[in-house]
Amino acid sequence: MEIKASDGEHGGMRLPRRLLQLYVGLALYGASMALFLRSELGNMPWDVLHQGIARFVPVSFGTITVITGALVLLCWIPLRQRPGLGTVSNVVVIGVGVDLALRALPAPSHLAVRIAFLAAGVVLNAVATACYIGARFGAGPRDGLMTGVVARYGWPVRRVRTVIEVAVVAVGFALGGRLGIGTVVYALAVGPLVHPLLPLLRVSDRPSGPPSSGSPVLSTSRS
Repeated sequence: MEIKASDGEHGGMRLPRRLLQLYVGLALYGASMALFLRSELGNMPWDVLHQGIARFVPVSFGTITVITGALVLLCWIPLRQRPGLGTVSNVVVIGVGVDLALRALPAPSHLAVRIAFLAAGVVLNAVATACYIGARFGAGPRDGLMTGVVARYGWPVRRVRTVIEVAVVAVGFALGGRLGIGTVVYALAVGPLVHPLLPLLRVSDRPSGPPSSGSPVLSTSRS
């Protein structure tokens, strides 16, 4: 599978910042997953599946995340999707990050602390998502699966994402993964939180400074 280089990836003064933002974002994403898991109030959709698999496979949660990400990445081949540096990094760094965070975070027993963990996980996940997407090194394997299906078959993005996530949650729940209020909160809150953060954290490949005379100032964002 060929690794795609995104624009500006091999040069430019912004490359160090993009790399730092990519890996900080992925590490924070792993930490946000650990907060959801420790809250015991429900997981992100794919983590319902990961947790269900973890009940039957004697490896760490992060390892299951890595293996699942790699298998999803193989599904890109018939869809003719090309992974970027961020895609491969997503598979590895998030898995390592969630394992490290789970070791560092205690398992709270008080409901108020569990709710605080859930709230922190939602906000941290939104920041992390905007960070790694804004670095522009390629989609994660799960998002790339969605966009690949949309590009190949022309189905609506919302429908494809819903079908994939409902299927993942259903299988994970059947295997014993935790589905709860946290899953619902994540589904409702993360999108609106990520939307305003993306323009702030998207690294432009244009040089900083005032626009040239007569050039319109354009503002773009990704939703």
